[in-house]
Amino acid sequence: MATTTSINPYNGKELKSYKNHTKKEISEIIDKADKRFYSWRETSFAERKKLMLAAAAELKKNKREYAKTMTLEMGKPISQAIAEIEKCAWVCEYYAENAEKQLENEVIKTDAHKSYVSYEPLGVVLAIMPWNYPFWQVFRFAAPALMAGNIGILKHASNVFGSALNIEKVFKRAGFPENCFTTLLVGSEAVEEIIENEKVKAVTLTGSGPAGSSVASIAGKNIKKTVLELGGSNALVVMKDCDMDKTIDTCVQARFQNTGQSCIAGKRLLIDESVADEFIEKMLIKVRELKSGDPMDEETYVGTLAREDLAKDLEKQVNASVKAGAKIVIGGKRQGAYFEPTVLTKVSEEMAAFKEETFGPALSVTTFKTVGEAIALSNSSKFGLGVSIFTKNIEEAEKLAFQFDEGAVFINELVKSDPRLPFGGIKQSGYGRELSEHGIREFVNRKTVFINK
Repeated sequence: MATTTSINPYNGKELKSYKNHTKKEISEIIDKADKRFYSWRETSFAERKKLMLAAAAELKKNKREYAKTMTLEMGKPISQAIAEIEKCAWVCEYYAENAEKQLENEVIKTDAHKSYVSYEPLGVVLAIMPWNYPFWQVFRFAAPALMAGNIGILKHASNVFGSALNIEKVFKRAGFPENCFTTLLVGSEAVEEIIENEKVKAVTLTGSGPAGSSVASIAGKNIKKTVLELGGSNALVVMKDCDMDKTIDTCVQARFQNTGQSCIAGKRLLIDESVADEFIEKMLIKVRELKSGDPMDEETYVGTLAREDLAKDLEKQVNASVKAGAKIVIGGKRQGAYFEPTVLTKVSEEMAAFKEETFGPALSVTTFKTVGEAIALSNSSKFGLGVSIFTKNIEEAEKLAFQFDEGAVFINELVKSDPRLPFGGIKQSGYGRELSEHGIREFVNRKTVFINK
């Protein structure tokens, strides 16, 4: 029987080994999930609400327990891990309070006696999730999916199996019926057969472009709905009239929180050349103040990357960019899975640090002369997840928003996910939306009902 071993990226020590599910066990789990669907979809919103609020309470009650596992498995600083658990409680509460209204029948006046659209659950939905936000990525799928009457099965990243099992535990402790949400301990080689199982009705994936392409292809061959949330290379567009101190604080947080391992991190700083020198000088002071160290230390802001190979990949991107003419003004060194907070200046569009997604604590800086040039630089990325614009001229920034090829435009704020707002991208950042009423309606059958006397 195949096993998966999780390693603490901070000290390299083995945490735990897990027995992978066999093909027979996978089939049995899916069968049980499918069977549960037919009773779960009959439950009332009031009953689902009670259970989802219990899940929120469980997350709050044992947030430190769940956060500790997360930190040990993938190196997230413990204070940020606790904040992630708290955000998961928020999304549970949001859908507990709003799902019924979001999915109520939509009456449409036609020549019928009565006509409307109903929003009905699809069944078993497979979630393929990444390690960087091991709880949040799952809960922003699970909360709306379960409230809509669907069943969730989770294929999590192999380095966070402990967190995956903890998520299953949350729903069990909250009192959800057996098999409403189940974790599959499997590697990527098992995914195709799972998607092809006729009892799996849809797939959502958060991950890399190649993974998204593969999953979309398999699901497409089987005519199954998919939602893909893929990579990003968000620009931080700093205009010369920005509030410099506030903008610097926001940009540092946007790039370096979660040790830079976020699809929506601000990875490319695009700044008006007239204020660039002063901005960078002040920003470097803030970067130097970021505390690196043991992720279990409450004061640590930058931990290790989740695996050493990820740090090596970032090192290659930084070195390649320097070779092409970029300049390291701070950081740039790697030790094991740890990579120093790094800022690169003189970065051009052809360099790896600009055109590729950098998944770690490295910020590239590119200057521009005009607003039009800034927009062109931002849009030159193959990704389209989000962009941040910093300026005191809010009206002008709002007028420019439509020119950015992105799923989200944030003005004077870092790009972030909020249960009340749709989240997702365009271009190579994927398709479909999570969160808000748009997210809960991704995995439902929009059924037309037409009645005449």
